Amino acid sequence: MARNTSLYFRIVEGRNLPAKDVSGTSDPYCIVKVDNEVVARTATVWKNLSPFWGEEYTLHLPMGFHSLSFHVMDEDTIGHDDVIGKITLSKEAIGSQAKGLDCWLNLTRVDPDEEVQGEIHLSLELLKDTEKISLRCQVIEARDLAPRDISGTSDPFTRLIFNNHSAETSIIKKTRFPHWGETLELELDPEELREEGTVTVEVWDWDMVGRNDFLGKVEIPFACLHKTPPLEGWFRLLPLGNNEVDAGGKLGALRLKVRLVEDRILPSVYYQPLIDLLVESVISPTEVEDSSALTMLEEVNTVESRQDVAMTLVKIYLGQGLVVPFLDYLNTREVNNTSDPNTLFRSNSLSSKAMEQFMKAVGMLYLHEVLKPIINRIFDEKKYIELDPCKIDLNRTRRISFKGAVSEAEVRDSSVEMLQSYLTSIIESIVGSVDQCPPVMRVAFKQLHKRVEEQFAEPENEDVKYLAISGFFFLRFFAPAILTPKLFQLRDQHADTRTSRTLLLLAKALQSVGNLGLQLGHGKEQWMAPLHPIILRSVASVKDFLDKLIDIDHDIVSEVPQRAVFMPSVTVKEGFLHKHKAEGPQLLSRFAYKKRYFWLTSETLSYAKTPEWQNVNELNQWLSAIRKVSIYNERMLPSFHPGAHRSGKWTCCLQADRAVSGCSKTHSAVTLGDWSDPLDPDVETQTIYKQLLQGRDKLRKKYLEMPDSHQTSSSKENISPDIHPDGAECNVQLMKPGQSAAARLLAVMDDLEQAHATFQRRETEDSTSVILNP
Repeated sequence: MARNTSLYFRIVEGRNLPAKDVSGTSDPYCIVKVDNEVVARTATVWKNLSPFWGEEYTLHLPMGFHSLSFHVMDEDTIGHDDVIGKITLSKEAIGSQAKGLDCWLNLTRVDPDEEVQGEIHLSLELLKDTEKISLRCQVIEARDLAPRDISGTSDPFTRLIFNNHSAETSIIKKTRFPHWGETLELELDPEELREEGTVTVEVWDWDMVGRNDFLGKVEIPFACLHKTPPLEGWFRLLPLGNNEVDAGGKLGALRLKVRLVEDRILPSVYYQPLIDLLVESVISPTEVEDSSALTMLEEVNTVESRQDVAMTLVKIYLGQGLVVPFLDYLNTREVNNTSDPNTLFRSNSLSSKAMEQFMKAVGMLYLHEVLKPIINRIFDEKKYIELDPCKIDLNRTRRISFKGAVSEAEVRDSSVEMLQSYLTSIIESIVGSVDQCPPVMRVAFKQLHKRVEEQFAEPENEDVKYLAISGFFFLRFFAPAILTPKLFQLRDQHADTRTSRTLLLLAKALQSVGNLGLQLGHGKEQWMAPLHPIILRSVASVKDFLDKLIDIDHDIVSEVPQRAVFMPSVTVKEGFLHKHKAEGPQLLSRFAYKKRYFWLTSETLSYAKTPEWQNVNELNQWLSAIRKVSIYNERMLPSFHPGAHRSGKWTCCLQADRAVSGCSKTHSAVTLGDWSDPLDPDVETQTIYKQLLQGRDKLRKKYLEMPDSHQTSSSKENISPDIHPDGAECNVQLMKPGQSAAARLLAVMDDLEQAHATFQRRETEDSTSVILNP
């Protein structure tokens, strides 16, 4: 039985950070590490001691983890970035909060002795004979040690300590992956066998000048050597354990939201009955209003988890090739239960959230193709744009004119001209993108159009069928992407203050376009009036676009189950990387690196000298993308050499054999969760099962249990006589609406619960057997 570990965290904001620059401020950003592996980096917020990031990340960690840390840094244009402080959360601390952490945490100082990483391979045993008693430790190798020297390496050696005894290995120069292959032996007195001490193995970086640098330690209870000879394996290096706490928050604080989800994933056969019920809900519903597994899930779904459940359901039905019937089922229920067309899809219902997540899952590449050139243009031009008279700052308008002072009227005229130019480009790009829109999105919108038209057929509701589609397409997809491009991966950095204001004004205007101009002039922001003409002129082209968008045959959409959200022929990631040439002599190391533009699909990784357009991506995003497209590669290596084989040896571990196994673990497990996550039906169905489990009592009480008073006073009403053709009379129990569906669903949940208990019991028995029979 597999384990699935996911971390959800949001870096909300910071406060009272210390000033690191001569200007009396800082340029803070956050680096996020899992067990010292960098997994994410926020944008830099320039010149701000109380920055707001609001960045969310999901990490998939199949191999588990020990700690999550947030390092706050001050970015410097020249020289190294300054360290402000850090927050470290252990897995136990995060897991102890069922609903996750949501609080302010003070930053602590970064102590070099606490910043350790890597593992060491040891074998320990206690030797007893008539002549002497000794503790023998084979120090085999270490990997991924922290770099302590300016060269980016270390000069490691190992020290074995027990009581007052110690011994050291030799020093291996300039490597983070040392191979010692040495045996250390401590001779013990007989009385020391009765002591309950600790055997410590420390790793140090040797320095010719000054004190040696600490690289980590391993502590093993001496009692373990009595029970388990010999004790061998890879051991994670731990810090000294000073745990310095910054009293009073002098380094500032971060507001974090962190939640840990750990699941045992059963074999697929155990989830199939639940998948069958979910599939049955959408492919053969007797009546849309009848109870089903899907409607019961909606009943017990909480507001906090609705978005996660919606995304999970979208992935399940994508994998089954039934995402269109699934959305049609939810949307039909929503439309049929809405009497006022003005409130249609205005709430955060499961159907609304499912449509949002569906568009992100299948339409993100389409959104990039439509918006990215325009977003890049806005970021590059950095125009000062403002329409609100209360916010116009004439001191920021010097770049508009070199003819002296600029009036508010000139600022508004210039702003209107630029906004009209940007908005025209955005609208033209969207309305001209019919053929670029994924067919599955078009079919889903076609079904939505049909259901709304059937429900609101009156002439006065002619626009409702358009508003239903544009409400999702413009208000919940394109407008949010324009407002915050980084959250939709359109940009690597957040916009500065000036560009953010431009994006906000454009997002407001595009929302009015999505509303077909029906709300213009009714709000408080009358200063947006100069954009009203262009918005009203766009209504006809938007309606024409929506008509063309839904003019598609259902058969175009393949109903074949998908293994991944993205298709093989689609580019998942692209951008500049540096290609390293490891072979051949190099006069200067910098000539071994060449800047190339890479394209990654689920089938190939290719590169060329120049791209058609520029797009810079961060390294951890590249690693995550490559790991995702390699998830089904059965020939993945468990280890690799991070260096090159040069001058007869590997530069990383200094081994001479070219074919020797890699000295570093392949970090193929940690991935960033996003729209391109491969589908995993077992993990997704487990998520739905857990959500149903939280509402099981509610479902049982509503559908299966009868109130005591009703059972005693109204028993005659519940039992009706029925006369068979042969004259025999029998009593028939009338069932509650939905009782049969609920009974089947609860039975499936009971079976899953029993399967989890069985597998957990087997795991416990197996672990006990290992301890008793080493």
